[in-house]
This record gives sequence, structure tokens and C-alpha cells, in this order.
Amino acid sequence: MKKMLSALMLLASFNVLAADPQIGKDFDKTLQVIPSDNPNKIEVTEVFWYGCIHCYHMDPLLNAWVKKLPADVVFKRMPGLPQPAWAPMAKAFYAMDDLKLSDKLHTALFDAIHKEKVLDPTNEVAAIDWMTKKSGLDKSKVDAAFKSFSMNNKLNQAAQYFRATGATGVPSFIINGQFITSSTMAGGNEQALKTVDYIVGNIRADKTNSAKK
Repeated sequence: MKKMLSALMLLASFNVLAADPQIGKDFDKTLQVIPSDNPNKIEVTEVFWYGCIHCYHMDPLLNAWVKKLPADVVFKRMPGLPQPAWAPMAKAFYAMDDLKLSDKLHTALFDAIHKEKVLDPTNEVAAIDWMTKKSGLDKSKVDAAFKSFSMNNKLNQAAQYFRATGATGVPSFIINGQFITSSTMAGGNEQALKTVDYIVGNIRADKTNSAKK
């Protein structure tokens, strides 16, 4: 309840200049207030799907943006899971994380689907074969990561997160578990990142003002 009241107070602090992103148009409140992993940081989460061409085009812009993040902002990714067909790529995301392959294979997986067009993002068997080939690991190890005991729990969390955000598509950005924007809402990939920056700036100012009281 306290965090919800804080979110409502923060809404009132947003500037209303016409040039600024507008609440209800370029961004909105999330359907539910989602707890952050680190309350001491401003958390930005990208909800995405490897099979999404818009996410593919966003990725290089996003990687450059992440490299310039200030110390009080933390970034993470969350696989979108609004439907069962997206599950193989959500599994691939978590399997790469478990096997410490994310840095090596994140961009390569996007390329395999959208640039090289050699991988169907809805085919789990093909994803396991691809990851095995690219990683050089034994196939049994990759297969085990896809079918680990914790995988169903991670998928359930991803599906619940997607519903809680109120997202209608990807890529979407969740800022501090309180606000959502997307390429569609903001009018493009660059505009979405600028909107994220705008929201982060307002949250930072609100925190600073609260600390002075």
C-alpha cells in the first residue's frame, strides 16, 4: 500500500511540458506494482522475445544505452511469456544464464533467428541443437539446462510478470515496477529509451526530494 501511494505521488511530480513524454500516451502505470530486486536502485527491465523482430532491432540500441547507465540504475532482461509458443525462447534465455553463456550467445541467438534465419524460435529441440553447436558443450548438459527442476518455476514467474506489467507486446520496459513504456507506446525504439530516461529522471528527483524531507 505504501509503495502504491508513493507511485501515485510520483505521478503528480511528472512534468507536463508538451515536449515531454506524456502519461497515458508514451508511458503508463503498470497493471500491478511489482517489487524491485534492489530497492536502493532504480530498476529497468526489458521484457522481450527472441522471436520478435522489433526486439532484434532494439537490442543494439539497448546495449549501447546500458553501457552508459548511471550508478543508481540497474538493468535486467525478462523473457516475455504471454503464450506457450514463446516458451522455447524463454527456456533458451534461462538455460544460457544457467550455463554462463548469455554474454556469448545472446546476440548470436537473435542473429540465428532474424539475420541467418536458421532457427525457428518456437522449436525447443532446434534451440537445444543450436545452443549445443554454438557453445561446444555436450548436448546432454544443454538438454539438462532446458529441462532443469527449476525451469517450470522460472517460466511461471515470467508469465506472471508479463501479466502484472499489463504489457500488450514486446519490447516493453518496466521502470521500478511502477511504469511501463514500449516502442509502440513511445513511437519507436529510440523514443522508448528516451522515455525510460525521462521516467528514471523523475524517480531520481522524487527520491532526492523525499530524502530532504
